[in-house]
Amino acid sequence: MNNYYKKSDDNLKPNVVDPAVSYLSKRLDEAHEFMMQVMNYPVAECGEPLVCLERVVADSGVHVEFSRAPHALGRPRLYFLREGQIYGFLKAATEMNHRGWVMCVEDGYRDRTMQKFIGLDPSVFDTILRMVLRELGGQIPTPEHMFKRVLTLVAQIPKTATHMSGSALDISVLNQSTGLEVDRGAPYLEMSEITPMDSPFISSTARKNRQEITSIMRGAGFVEYPYEFWHYSNGDAYEGILCNKSSPALYGAVDWNPDTGQTKCIPNPELQLNNLDEIKTEIDAAILRITDKDE
Repeated sequence: MNNYYKKSDDNLKPNVVDPAVSYLSKRLDEAHEFMMQVMNYPVAECGEPLVCLERVVADSGVHVEFSRAPHALGRPRLYFLREGQIYGFLKAATEMNHRGWVMCVEDGYRDRTMQKFIGLDPSVFDTILRMVLRELGGQIPTPEHMFKRVLTLVAQIPKTATHMSGSALDISVLNQSTGLEVDRGAPYLEMSEITPMDSPFISSTARKNRQEITSIMRGAGFVEYPYEFWHYSNGDAYEGILCNKSSPALYGAVDWNPDTGQTKCIPNPELQLNNLDEIKTEIDAAILRITDKDE
């Protein structure tokens, strides 16, 4: 494991005056510890191909929506999951329809470029930096601390990036009759004290909706990532840890051939996608962007 994972940030003192900020800092530290568990979790890649969710939905008659927002670098989103997950995906989507809801898939499989640059995308990076500035009482974070925070919210190591395994979904949920988003406290991609699944800073209605959505997803085999209210996984290290499994994960980070649908394990998946120099450069650029916006 690279040395910077263990680098101390003792010189950075969290802002503990605001209960919301104190809560957020604690949960982000917990999320980082979870990621370190993921780094050590065994994977026995099963080699299943990726399957197009849009094609599956079209053939099934189940009502599912797909986000049309561009991904990092303006690339189209890749709405694919592993073959073994399709039954569970359709089961969850069907159950939501019966409930009067519609699953809206926000993100599925990410290739290396998507995963690398979503972490550097200004719309994402600046949001995380603002959150970290709150946490640190206005102090500019070190690249090590910023990497630590980005790692938990937008995985920057293939070994921890279950979207790169084709085993994770980011979802929103819509009201089937109105098309409006079901209240979960905030829309996707909120990054604040509201973000953890069990955040105390949301309404009782939002909490109930999160719990019901999670119940539906769990009933279909997808387990929730505790530190993001939109992320669900199946068959990967997240599920293995959260469900206390003793067996290796079936799905690890893979490169994908879109022509054949076949997957190939990424070599050295423990290596970071963005190094600390890149993070430092982006912090400096983001500070300028934030300053310009706030003036």
